[in-house]
Amino acid sequence: MSPSARNTWLPLARSLADDAVAIAARPLCIAIAGAQGSGKTTLAEILTEQLLLAGVSAVACSLDDFYLARARRIELARSVHPLLITRGVPGTHDVDLCIQTIDSVMRTPTAMPKFDKGLDDVVDRSAWPMAGVADVVIIEGWCLGARPQPADDLVTPINDLERDEDADVRWRRYANDALARYRALFARFDRLVFLRAPDFDAVRRWRAEQELQLPRDRRMSAPQLRRFTAHYERLTMWMQKDLPGRADLTVLLDQDHAIETSITKTRP
Repeated sequence: MSPSARNTWLPLARSLADDAVAIAARPLCIAIAGAQGSGKTTLAEILTEQLLLAGVSAVACSLDDFYLARARRIELARSVHPLLITRGVPGTHDVDLCIQTIDSVMRTPTAMPKFDKGLDDVVDRSAWPMAGVADVVIIEGWCLGARPQPADDLVTPINDLERDEDADVRWRRYANDALARYRALFARFDRLVFLRAPDFDAVRRWRAEQELQLPRDRRMSAPQLRRFTAHYERLTMWMQKDLPGRADLTVLLDQDHAIETSITKTRP
């Protein structure tokens, strides 16, 4: 973690930790949503650290570690739509396992699932790390808290991927309908933090910066990366519009990842 990233997120993490410590009820689940490269993982790491310093047991996990196994996505690609081979969109996560894991680690030491993005598959269960009982569970994921779009909004493609590879709208409808199965997971969240990117061009650039951190033989080319991020464009832009009014805290980011301002939802 770079010093600049830490300096960016430390004040916010401390504020969230203070809020968690002040809540009498335990256990607690804090969700961090935001587009690719927005800083979710970094914020989750620093928040976990701050909670531990405050004497609160905490564990962080990522929705990315609950992707369906590659064999299951191959099956979906064959039976539903070829684009479902690519992990990430709603319908490609093991939501039940995610719920079970959150519920379990709040009561007992728990093996935390892991997904290997290099292998594009679930890590063998024998290699899952153990986590102790947590008073606070922090989960970060790009589509946490998202609601389905109105059906009519799905019809017009918003990028080349949708126009050329989902002409009959099957993939869009499947992913949109799948969000209904995520409601039970989202209902576990006591706090929802949304890191709002300024626009999708920034998301593409941030994701490209992440790619540069990988070994050369694992990096995507520019065309591959553009196609990959296109899978997430629709829901990302819908969340940009829909989630700020529902998240407990919306953090507005500028083009350089700096926090412009934060908006706290007034609780009834």
